[in-house]
Amino acid sequence: MTKTKKKHWDELPDSLTAQDIADFFGLTRRTVYDLFDLSPSHGGILNYPIGSARRADKEDVRAWKDKLKQKHLKNFV
Repeated sequence: MTKTKKKHWDELPDSLTAQDIADFFGLTRRTVYDLFDLSPSHGGILNYPIGSARRADKEDVRAWKDKLKQKHLKNFV
C-alpha cells in the first residue's frame, strides 16, 4: 500500500476537482459534491461545470474555509 504525500496548499492547482478538495480536507468526494450542491450563502462551495465534471477555483475554496472558520470563531466570543 502506497501512501500519497499530502499536498501543501501552494502545490494545488488553481482549478480544483472534488477529489482534490476531498483529499486536502480529509473529506469524502460525496461530501464535496454535497457542498457543491449547496448555495455558498448556505455553506456550500462555489463551483462551475466543465463538461460533466465540476471544478472550484482555489481562491473560492479558501474563501469557503475562511467563512467556516469565522463562523466557528464567533461561537467562542
